[in-house]
Amino acid sequence: MRVLVVTGKGGVGKTSVAAATAVRAAGLGHRTLAMSTDPAHSLGDAFGVELGDAPTTVAESLEAEQLDPHTRLEQHWAGIRGYLVSLLRWSGLEEVQAEELSLLPGLEELFALIDVLRHAEAGHHDVLVVDCAPTAETLRLLSLPEALGWYLERAFDMERTFTRVVRPMLGRVTSMPLPGNALISSVDDLYRALLGVRDLLLDGERTTVRLVTNPERVVAAESRRTYKALHLFGYHVDALVVNRLLPAAIVDPFFVGAKERQQEHLEALRADFDLPVLTGALAADEPVGTSALACLAEEIYAGSDPTDVMRRSEPVRIAREADEMVLSMALPFADGGEVDVFQRTDELYVRVGPYTRSIVLPAVLRRGSVRGARLAAGELRVRFHVPPTEGQARERPEDRSPLVRQGT
Repeated sequence: MRVLVVTGKGGVGKTSVAAATAVRAAGLGHRTLAMSTDPAHSLGDAFGVELGDAPTTVAESLEAEQLDPHTRLEQHWAGIRGYLVSLLRWSGLEEVQAEELSLLPGLEELFALIDVLRHAEAGHHDVLVVDCAPTAETLRLLSLPEALGWYLERAFDMERTFTRVVRPMLGRVTSMPLPGNALISSVDDLYRALLGVRDLLLDGERTTVRLVTNPERVVAAESRRTYKALHLFGYHVDALVVNRLLPAAIVDPFFVGAKERQQEHLEALRADFDLPVLTGALAADEPVGTSALACLAEEIYAGSDPTDVMRRSEPVRIAREADEMVLSMALPFADGGEVDVFQRTDELYVRVGPYTRSIVLPAVLRRGSVRGARLAAGELRVRFHVPPTEGQARERPEDRSPLVRQGT
C-alpha cells in the first residue's frame, strides 16, 4: 500500500489538498481510502458527504472515513488504563486524579495511526491518504509511536520479568495490584502494533509526507520548521504544495502588490526546499465535492500520478569514513545553537529545539562512543570512535566537539 500523509499549518487548505489527492488517485484507478486523523474533522465537508468511523463510498474506487478517537482509545488502552487506575488508587490518589493520570497526552490520536497499519495489512486499498491535524499536533503525533514504544519496551519488559518470577510470592504479602497475563499480553500487542506503525511510516518507498503551505511569510516560516522536525524524526517528505496562489486572471490593481509578494515567497520556497514544489491557485469558490476537487488536483499534479514518490531521500545514513563510523542526519534549516547530541548506552539522542529523538544504534556503533559532531549545510554528522576488534590497529583518540555530551 502507498501511504500519503498530508499536513500543514491550520488554514492553508491541507484537507482540500488531501481530498483532491485522493480523488485524483481514485480517478487513475487506484483503490483509494482517505482518512482523517484530525480531531476537528473536515474531510467529509470537503467531499460534501457525511462520513463516520468506517469507510464510506464517495466515488468509484474512493472511500473515506473520519476516525473516532474515543473508540480507538477504548479498543487499545482500556485494559492498560484499568490497571494504571487501580495502581494509582492503591498508592493513595483519588479516583478522579487516577483517571486523569492514566491518560497520556496524545493517546487518542496515536491510536488512530494504528488504523493506518490495519488498512495497510488488510490489503483492501492501494492508496491511503491521511489528512493529519495542523503541523504542531502532527509532529507530536508522528513522534508518539517511537516514544510510547520506547516506554512500553522498557517499563513493561522489567514488569514482565518481575511479575513472572516474584508475583506468586509477592501476591501473598501485599495488596498492591499486580498485572496479570491478560494485561501483559495487551501491552505486547500494543507494542507490536506501534513497531508496525513506525516501520510503515518510516519506509520511504511506502510512506511520504506532502507538506502544504501558502505563499505568506508566517506560513512559510512554519513550513520550514515543520520540514526540519520531520527530518529529525526520519520521515520522508517528497513534495511541497504551495496552495492558494492568486491566479493570473486577477488584474485588479488592489491585488497587484499581493500577487508580487506571493511570487517572491514562492520563489524563496523553491530556492530553500530541495523538493518538487507543486502549486494550486486560489479558487473563486471553495473546492467542495469530487468535481471541484478533481479540478484542484489537476492543477496541483498537472497530469501526473499523485501516488508516485516524487523525491527519494534517506534522512539517516551510516557509513565508514577512514578510521571512523559516521552517522549523518539531514536537518534542513537547523542551526547549531538549537541542536544537542548525546549518547546514552545503546542510544543516540538528538535534540532540535523543542523536539528530541532517540535513535537505537546498530551493533557496530553500540560498542563505540561519540567522538564529535558537526552541523553544516543542513546536515548533522556524528562521528563515532569504534574500538578495534582483534587484529585491527588501534584508532587514535580525538577530543569530542562541544556539540556532543556523553549521557550517564
